Amino acid sequence: MKNSCLKIGLGLSLVASSLLAQIEKPNLKIGFIALTDCAPIVIAKEKGFFAKHGLNVDVAKEGGGWAGIQQKVASGEYDASHALAGMPLASTIGINGNVPMYALMSLDLNGNAITMGNDIIAKMQAEGLDPKKRPVSADALRKVIDKQKAVQKGNFKALEFGVVYPVSTHMYEMRYWLAASKINPDTETALKVFPPPQMVANLKAGNIEGYCVGEPWNERAVMEKLGSALITNYDIWNNNPEKVLQVTQSFAKKYPGTTQAMIEAIIEAQIWLDTSWENRKEASKILSMKQYVNAPVDVLDNSMTGTFQYLKDFKGESNPQFNVFANNYAAYPFYSHGMWFLTQMYRWGQIDKPLDMKKVVENVYRPDLFEAAAKNVGYKLPASPWKIDGKDQFNKFVDGKIYDPNKAVDYIYSFDIVNAKVKKADLAKANKWKVKTAQPKYGCFYGPAGCADPKYIIK
Repeated sequence: MKNSCLKIGLGLSLVASSLLAQIEKPNLKIGFIALTDCAPIVIAKEKGFFAKHGLNVDVAKEGGGWAGIQQKVASGEYDASHALAGMPLASTIGINGNVPMYALMSLDLNGNAITMGNDIIAKMQAEGLDPKKRPVSADALRKVIDKQKAVQKGNFKALEFGVVYPVSTHMYEMRYWLAASKINPDTETALKVFPPPQMVANLKAGNIEGYCVGEPWNERAVMEKLGSALITNYDIWNNNPEKVLQVTQSFAKKYPGTTQAMIEAIIEAQIWLDTSWENRKEASKILSMKQYVNAPVDVLDNSMTGTFQYLKDFKGESNPQFNVFANNYAAYPFYSHGMWFLTQMYRWGQIDKPLDMKKVVENVYRPDLFEAAAKNVGYKLPASPWKIDGKDQFNKFVDGKIYDPNKAVDYIYSFDIVNAKVKKADLAKANKWKVKTAQPKYGCFYGPAGCADPKYIIK
């Protein structure tokens, strides 16, 4: 019996040693921005998931905004980072940096909002805005701009709004929302870049009329009565991708075992976050710490625990899908999600040459690496990395558009406002491929946190 136990113990020890031997680089530094959606990385550290997978991780708060994150990942100062979903694509194709990157996984869905200051809201209300309506359009802002143009005549000054980065989800969400009401973001507004934690101060100083940012920087302004959040990005595009885990391609190739362990640890943290609302409350307390988001727990709870306070003089409203970390395949890096960001880069003139979009996205987004890690920790996978958005209950756009990756070129040029620098015919020549799409069966696979009305959930 004793010999049997020794053999079993030795066997388990050898398995553990074998697994740890695959970790080529156990000591890592992962950068993040002070936002609630850094939660999977922070929780992986604080709840021991990194350690469980043989990693000793320094989770480092970046004070230089997304530009600082990008520079430090490119230089190797950070081994990996919390990143905007469009950042690894932009860096790889050379329009925002010039270092090939991978998006290893999605960190979350949704999580942003557009907040407007009291002055512009008052002007919009005079033009018919009902801030209690869901979702709120920019139609009243269209009328405000028309009035200002009439008064200022040839000296019209574009309205200034804050976004967090040139290729951020926030940039495209703000543009999408404005353009849906026939406001040209490039001629009738000026979109200025600020690090997320600086948005509230710039609104307060009168430097901008409003902004699009992640939490807690919308709720912070609302609770300080500086303005109101008019629309969330869930309302603009249901269950849109927000942040990804980013590494350089050279890092992933040099340290494949480390890369897989990092993905596995973060998936487990995401599952923990969506297991219960009690876990979300605990996460708020952890995120409130100075070394992380450094915001009051009640501000963090407003979005992290299934509610969202849109208006400064009203209570929070039910918004259970404002933050989704694991449910509804939130961790999965869909190719089609990555390609949507390329369509917006083309729509707004950020890419000036025709590229094979399928080739680009398959070089940057890595569902294959994710799937290998996901199977080890029991994370449910969708049928395909390609899907159509805009047609299901869980992925509708505010303007009713349907985005089919097989019709990506037509999609770009189908909008009323398109400020592209590449001709449609030239882009179509570079994109003569077809992919097989499959619609995922969305579901609350891990717990109630981040879940919508039960009648829409596959059990």
